[in-house]
Amino acid sequence: MTENKSTEDKGEGYEAVVVGGGAAGLSAALVLGRARRRTLLVDAGEPRNTPAAHMQGFLSRDGMPPAEFLAVGREEVARYGVELVRDRAVDAVRDADGEFGVTLAGGRTVRARHLVVATGLKDELPSVPGLAERFGRDVLHCPYCHGWEVRDRAFGVLATGPQSVHQALMVTQWSEDVTFFLHELTEAELSDDDRRRLAAAGVRVVPGRVAEVVVEAGRLTGVRLAGGAPSGGVTAHAREVLFVAPRAVPRTGLLRRLGAGLRETPFGAYPVIDERGLTTVPGLWAAGNASGFAEQVINAASRGYRAGAAINGELLFADLDAAVAAGGAARV
Repeated sequence: MTENKSTEDKGEGYEAVVVGGGAAGLSAALVLGRARRRTLLVDAGEPRNTPAAHMQGFLSRDGMPPAEFLAVGREEVARYGVELVRDRAVDAVRDADGEFGVTLAGGRTVRARHLVVATGLKDELPSVPGLAERFGRDVLHCPYCHGWEVRDRAFGVLATGPQSVHQALMVTQWSEDVTFFLHELTEAELSDDDRRRLAAAGVRVVPGRVAEVVVEAGRLTGVRLAGGAPSGGVTAHAREVLFVAPRAVPRTGLLRRLGAGLRETPFGAYPVIDERGLTTVPGLWAAGNASGFAEQVINAASRGYRAGAAINGELLFADLDAAVAAGGAARV
């Protein structure tokens, strides 16, 4: 393999630095490690699925606790010589040679020929008392992740925007008892198609704002509406599960600092990438929920794999082309 540039003023040199130690980052690092690339994985230890007791829908790992999944992943990448560090990347620059300088919160500066941003996103829940404490237990956001485990219970769906209508319709696949609490929506904001579909699915629509979720004996038992809600005098509704779409806040700070192009979506601004995960900045890659809102764990791992394999190819051919230009050999 070719030697990396490494000087005291520039910091340690790597062929690839991966920022983010979730499924996407670990998968990218695993591929790069197996390709014998000098790789650093920087993990701040803040996975999005921390509140969940188990993860579902990952073939061969269905029902596995997220913490266990990540621990196994770290063991696997370390086996191939990937260096893992628990730290946070706080800044990044790209120099005239196209290399990246990454500054860590602990004071360390590292260099990379390629940089993978797999920092995910943060879920911001509505400020309803009791909601955050139950998130990942009986306050849920993804029916594909949790629907089977809570099937046939009394569902509620808390509207946080027009997209919540879709969520209310989707969860009827797992329960016939679904109540849609408009909360941040008004009845006037429902389209005729919304009304027809909700009625056809048997979803009850309740106007008014939700004041709090009711928790008794360590479990969610209902939803209480704010006083004066137009629901025939009824202000409390017995529910066992509440689905809610949090506001997604992409962790794209490093991508923005490096000038990556972003695209606006209903779920936030995400980087413009090609099918491999390459952003508009050469050598800068995005994977997992840093590249899009709807990346489940298995999809994030796939994204990381593709980025890792593409980076190895980019490094290989860059070195071969440089050797041809210099009239020498690429490997030493």
